[in-house]
Amino acid sequence: TAATGMDALTHAVEAYIGGSTTKETRAMAEEAVRLIHQHLKTAYEDGHNKAARKGMLKAAYCAGVAFTKSYVGYVHAVAHSLGGRYNTPHGLANAVLLPYVLQAYGRHAYRKLHRLAVAIRISDPMESHRAGAEKFIQAVRDLQDLLDIPRKLPEIRAEDIPSLAKKADHEANPLYPVPKLMNAKELQRFYYDIMED
Repeated sequence: TAATGMDALTHAVEAYIGGSTTKETRAMAEEAVRLIHQHLKTAYEDGHNKAARKGMLKAAYCAGVAFTKSYVGYVHAVAHSLGGRYNTPHGLANAVLLPYVLQAYGRHAYRKLHRLAVAIRISDPMESHRAGAEKFIQAVRDLQDLLDIPRKLPEIRAEDIPSLAKKADHEANPLYPVPKLMNAKELQRFYYDIMED
């Protein structure tokens, strides 16, 4: 429940902040983020809560529509490389990576992340884009903690990172319309971020 819920959140957020959105995909992504913010914690704590499950089912659908048309980004590219090399569960990899990648996009994603923060009522439209974006990223971290999502993945080995980053770069560029383009060397940071010391 935790990992698949965070996977849906990643679908919605990456679709929303990318450069290939439409009015429909933006609306679907916003709806998914709102529903996840509203229902995921309850669904995780009480798997028999049908209202929460129904909310998450709709959220996953909305996020699916959004990313199928507007693509994903570096969270998915890095997560796919981890799944391919270590068999890391996809939703878990996305869940661990999401705040790191959002932070790395910096000012290139502030405006859209601020809008998502406003959509879930943790920021005000009059706040700066940066402040709103930082509130959204912190909300993702808070959700990680509520869902017992780890901050690190024990399977990552330093000697594998250059090869993993090349695979992620090859997947993402030029297919994914990311807010900020990064090369394979820059993508290595994310593996180090989530590698156990």
